[in-house]
Formats: sequence, C-alpha cells, structure tokens
Amino acid sequence: MSTNLRSIPLVALGLCGLMVAQQARSAEMKIGVVNFQKLMEEAPQVKSAMQALQNEFGPRQRELVTMQNDLKTRQEKLEKEAAVMAEADRIKAEKTLRDEQREFSRKGGEFQDDLSTRKNEEIGKVQRYLVQEVQTYSGAQGYDLVLVESLYTKPSLDITAQILEILKTKPTALPASVAPAKPGAAPAKPPGGK
Repeated sequence: MSTNLRSIPLVALGLCGLMVAQQARSAEMKIGVVNFQKLMEEAPQVKSAMQALQNEFGPRQRELVTMQNDLKTRQEKLEKEAAVMAEADRIKAEKTLRDEQREFSRKGGEFQDDLSTRKNEEIGKVQRYLVQEVQTYSGAQGYDLVLVESLYTKPSLDITAQILEILKTKPTALPASVAPAKPGAAPAKPPGGK
C-alpha cells in the first residue's frame, strides 16, 4: 500500500477534528468550574450534618472517655497496692481489670465502626445534595459544561463562590432523602471519592 493511501484516514480524522472545533467555537459554550472540596469544607449543610453526628455520638464518646479514665485510675491503684495485696485478691483484681479493658476495647471498636458508617452515610447524602445544587444552579445560569476542580482555572470560570452564597440561603438541615443525581448529569461523587 502506498504512503499516500495510508495517510488518507489521518487526513480525514484531522478534518473531522477541525469541523468539531469550528462548531464548538461558533456555539460559544458556557463553561464553569466548581471546587467541590471547598463546597464540602464551607457549605453550611455540611457543618450542620457534622454537628448532628456530634450530637448523635457525643454521649457514647463521653461514656468511653469516662470508662477509659476509670480504667486508668484503677490500673494505677492496682499497681500501687499490688505489693501489699494478698495474692488471690491481686489475681482477682487483675482479671477483673483485664475483662473491663477488653469490654472497653470492644465498645471502642463498635463506636468507631458505628461512627464511621454514619459519617460515610452523611457525607454521601451531603455530596448528592451538593451535586443537585450545582446542577440546579448550572441549569438556571445556562452553563453547557461544569467541571469539578482542575489544576488551573481562570478565576472567571470558578462558580464555587456563587454556589456557596446560594447554599447559605438554603436550610442547613438536609431533606430526609436526597435522590441520586440524574443520569447524564454530574457524578454523585467528586473525583477522588471524598
């Protein structure tokens, strides 16, 4: 096959690319960029969700701190008095302390698991809500394309501040159920999966 025949597909591909680029320029797409991480850090709805988690798990956390302090005090007392205790009493006290330390570890593990699960649920719910708000704002403002973060963005393309201002006017408590994003819309989770 001659060199000229092999270059025909490349020339055709190049012409297609030029036509697409020309159409994009003539359409003048409206593009925006959102710093999703900043939304997650500054949106009042996120702060409200984290406060609700603190209220939900605060009593258990305080109970664990009290239990830990009590175990520490009892451990120190046992170490001081072990030399003067009868061997049977010392062995019984050590066993009781070990059993209670195991119980503390079990409760602490359950607490971490429950907190982690609930935090992931709330973060997912907040992310879905923020994606919906970005979609609503973008549609209302006539954006053709909204990207999530980038290495460099012209400040004029960044719409994060505008969205944060709108979020400040909305209720801080999220609706009971936030529907997943519509097909073909922005992803429910931002890149990086945070």
